[in-house]
Order: sequence, then C-alpha cells, then structure tokens
Amino acid sequence: MKGAMAATALVSLAVAAIFFSPAAAASPVQWGKLDPHFYDHSCPQAQQIVASIVGKAHYQDPRMAASLLRLHFHDCFVKGCDASLLLDSSGSIVSEKRSNPNKDSARGFEVIDEIKAALEAACPGTVSCADILALAARDSTVMTGGPGWIVPLGRRDARGASVQGSNNDIPAPNNTLPTIVTKFKLQGLDVVDLVALLGSHTIGDSRCTSFRQRLYNQTGNGLPDFTLDASYAASLRPRCPRSGGDQNLFFLDPVTPFKFDNQYYKNILAHRGLLASDEVLLTGSTATAGLVKLYAADQGVFFQHFAQSMVKMGNISPLTGAEGEVRKHCRRVNHN
Repeated sequence: MKGAMAATALVSLAVAAIFFSPAAAASPVQWGKLDPHFYDHSCPQAQQIVASIVGKAHYQDPRMAASLLRLHFHDCFVKGCDASLLLDSSGSIVSEKRSNPNKDSARGFEVIDEIKAALEAACPGTVSCADILALAARDSTVMTGGPGWIVPLGRRDARGASVQGSNNDIPAPNNTLPTIVTKFKLQGLDVVDLVALLGSHTIGDSRCTSFRQRLYNQTGNGLPDFTLDASYAASLRPRCPRSGGDQNLFFLDPVTPFKFDNQYYKNILAHRGLLASDEVLLTGSTATAGLVKLYAADQGVFFQHFAQSMVKMGNISPLTGAEGEVRKHCRRVNHN
C-alpha cells in the first residue's frame, strides 16, 4: 500500500499547490455558478478523501486513471455534468451504461461507489456524485503526470438519464471532424477545447471494434486507411482481425501508455493515431492540425490548455442550488 499512499500524497500536494498559487487565482476560466470552496465548511476533507481512494485505485490498476477521466467526459456530454451516467436502470430510468459509447467499455463505477461511501460516512448527504466525477478526473490526471487545476464544485445530481443523448452526443471514434466539431460546439466547447481534450487519449485503451475499419475497409472499398502508418497497422492486425477479437484492448498511446504527456500528438504527426477521430485532427483541418503541432512541440502549452478546457467542460449545464439532488448512492436516485 506504500505506492497508493505515495500517489495520494502526490495528488494532495498538487491540489494544495494549485489551490494556493497566484496563477490559478488569476485563471481566465469562468467558474459560472460553481465555486471551488463549496465544501470548505460542509465537508472540508472531501478532496482528500477522493484523492486517497483514487490513489489506491490507481496503484491497484494503472488503467483506472484513464477510465475515471473518461467517465467525467461521458457524463458531461450528456445533459451536462450531473452524474446521470452513474445511474443503473430502474423503474423509468434506462441507464446510459447501456449506450454504444459506454457498453462494454465504461468502467470505474466501483471506485466511485467507494468514494461515495467514504464521503457519506464523513459528511452525510453533502458531496454530489457529479462533483466526485469531476474531482476523480482531476486527480487521475495528476497521478499519471499530467496537469492539475482547481475544480469548481457545487454540482448536484440528476434524477434521470438519457441513453439517447449518450448514443447521439458523445463523439464516436469513426465520426468525421465536422461531426466532432459540432458535438463539441453543442456543449459550448470550441476547436481548442476539442484538440486539447482529445489529448486525454495519451492514457488509456481502445477496443479493436473501435478502429477495425481503419485496418481493412476505411471507406467501404476494402482498403485500409491510407492515413494510418503501414507498419503500425501491420502491428495491430494480429490482435484485431477482420472478425472476432472485438474486445481486445490496445493502448491509445503505445509509446508512454500510462503517462499523461504530449506523446499522443507526436503519434498523430507520425500517422500513428489509433482512432480515426485522432488522425482527423491532423488531416481534417488546418486549425486542428496547427494545434496538434503546437501541443506536440510544447507540452507546457498542452497542459495549460487541457486544464482550462477541463474546467470549461466541467461547467457544462450543471445542476445547482435547489435543482436535482445529492444522491446517497450514485447508482440510484433518492427515494424521499
């Protein structure tokens, strides 16, 4: 457990450094209705509790950081950052976990459950599941070597889910660049946010089913994607055949798969972006290509933009004040 404790300490120090740095205080990012100090009095140990359990989970499973980061994305892109993704199917609720972007791939729910149980023991009925997702995403980024940021807090939890929204609103691996741009724009996110946030693919995995068409039949003519490096494609085919192996996992960044860095953008420049939605950042427009080149050359700028875009994404249509509720269990709504 020493490794887990060290990881937790690292995040705690990073969080403290971010929170009290003059640069962070002067950040141009707008917090909207949310407030980084929301739990200062009602649950002052909240961030430490989240960091501790995320640290333990990361130590036990190095894939977990990417999974927790992805949960926050997939939550915010559907009805806003309201923890609707965490709801299991029950009564009138059809879970977003059943949607195409989440089925067989969304994971980390047990870690969120553990965090929620610890927070309920410390501060009953106080910290929302939506805020847990936002904090866990930040801590997972820091633990893998990425930037930290102040997390605005005070989100409340939805009483419903939208499996249709999950199917329609989350960018898909085979979407065209204009479609991806539109999906980000609908959330109030611009092209800089798009290219920076896709940099989260510097950690984590993808399934064979998400990129198979690039290896064999990209445009329906039976030919592989000509924008994919031929030797890289050849290395992928043995474990991603024409049929079968759908759930086989591949690193999104095979060079530094567990380190949050700017290698993702260097891979794209070498035509070694795994997903079609990665490579189109280079081939789809001069604006996105320019950002890929900028981030590949300057990790510091990437980190700065990523942190700002994560705060912006975390501010998508939050439920605040008397809206929604603070769930006692993240998987189900409260029953009054």
